Amino acid sequence: MAEVSRGAGATTGRRDRLLALLLAMAMFVLVVDTSLMNVSIAAVVRDLGTTVSGVQSAVALEALVSAAFIIIGGKVGDLIGRKKAYVLGLLGYAAGAIAMTVAQGLTVVIIVWAVIGGLGAALLLPAMQSLVHGNFEGAARKRVYALVGAAAAIAAAVGPLLGGFITTFLSWRLGFALEVLIIAVVLCGLRLVRDVPYTGVRRVDLVGSVLSVVGMGTIVLGILVWQEGGESVGALVTVGVVALGSLAWWLVRCRRRGRAALLDVGLFESPWFRLGISAQLLQQTALGGTMIALPIYLQMVLEYSALLAGLSLAPLSLTMFAVALLAGRRAGRRRPATVIRIGFLLLVIGNAILIATVPRADFGWALVLPLAIAGAGFGLLVSQLNAYTLGPMSEERASEAAGVNSAAGSFGLSLGLALAGAVMLATLATTFTAEARASAVLAPGDQARVAAALERDAEVMSNTGLGELVADEPPPVRDEIVRINTEARPPALQVALLVPLVAGVLGLLLTFPMSRRPDPEQGGGAESVLAG
Repeated sequence: MAEVSRGAGATTGRRDRLLALLLAMAMFVLVVDTSLMNVSIAAVVRDLGTTVSGVQSAVALEALVSAAFIIIGGKVGDLIGRKKAYVLGLLGYAAGAIAMTVAQGLTVVIIVWAVIGGLGAALLLPAMQSLVHGNFEGAARKRVYALVGAAAAIAAAVGPLLGGFITTFLSWRLGFALEVLIIAVVLCGLRLVRDVPYTGVRRVDLVGSVLSVVGMGTIVLGILVWQEGGESVGALVTVGVVALGSLAWWLVRCRRRGRAALLDVGLFESPWFRLGISAQLLQQTALGGTMIALPIYLQMVLEYSALLAGLSLAPLSLTMFAVALLAGRRAGRRRPATVIRIGFLLLVIGNAILIATVPRADFGWALVLPLAIAGAGFGLLVSQLNAYTLGPMSEERASEAAGVNSAAGSFGLSLGLALAGAVMLATLATTFTAEARASAVLAPGDQARVAAALERDAEVMSNTGLGELVADEPPPVRDEIVRINTEARPPALQVALLVPLVAGVLGLLLTFPMSRRPDPEQGGGAESVLAG
């Protein structure tokens, strides 16, 4: 009898270890996906015959869809079953990765990778958290959360290097094909997953869901429309702000009337939760702005390969990973608010040095020091913010609170990606026009033509590529166009880096009310945090 018990225990242990590994693999794919896209942006632009702004818009849109639907995705999982939502999320993400391996134009990338893949992530993340909570107990549950969090951190650290290597020596498409392979392996382990039934209220808050999607969606879409020179930007942003304000009013109204709502507005009664998700949003805005501006600078200005771009970004990602790991192990030696303040301060210092260095940097390693400083700041923030925000939450509210926290982070990421890219391209357009009109080389009739051509084409070109594009022009005109292009890019990238700098400054200011409050007590919700 004892031998049977030991055999059953060994079988259960193997099942738990394998399931934990598969969940970690799923999280790895979710995080590495965007890193792969960012570091391969020049190759994607070239192979798809599109523009930097188009690819950057797709990256921002994917993060936006995930943010806008992640709370709704959790509710859908409650209704249809967490295991089914987990499967649908994996299939949605796999569809996006497959689209990237075969895409011949930007339309497929936007529809399948950004929208369907973003919806997959919105279903997958909350379902994964519920399944971890329901398939493991006690110390085993904590170990699995730690493993999944470590997988996210490792993906963030090695993503630029892995993506750069694959893109340079093989093809960026192969990176997405490998994602499909990993997802297929994860799906093969579905028999190990026990579904977690939902016993709460099963009503759907359609009004709150619509207001949530419209609010976050139109703000970021407004920025993307501005980036492309479209109209109605102010109207879109205004609609977004009004929708978010209406969402807040609707949630309060539902609570007063005892009706089911998209989320419990009572979560925001916790000052630690309010401050924590605000800091999370700002940290992710800074990260998104940094991770879209720098790859473009390295690949389109310094003309780096994807591998060299990944190596140049390594000080940021590796320092972030190492500092987060070290700070997590030494948690408790300093107040969380103090660590968060130091994190935002390092983020501000690193980005300020970056802005000063960019025009003088002729090679990527000139950015090592500011990137390492900013990476250390991100690492400190990653090590503290989730626990600070969700730690005080009770076990019953942990899942919903984590969903809101993830939505705030994803919205911040999409906002940073969209805003930094839009500001950069708007500055490029303005500088192109001013430089062309001020040129003593270009004839008056050519100035407007060159300015319009540079606005349309030069943002996708290195100087080498631009030289090929204007090869038929007279040598003085050709040299002048390349000069305008050369002088316009660094200021545009400096302005783009103001986005993470401003987000860091706002986050730093936010730490002062944090420090005036006592440290949050860690409740049952602390162990239910999925890192990343």
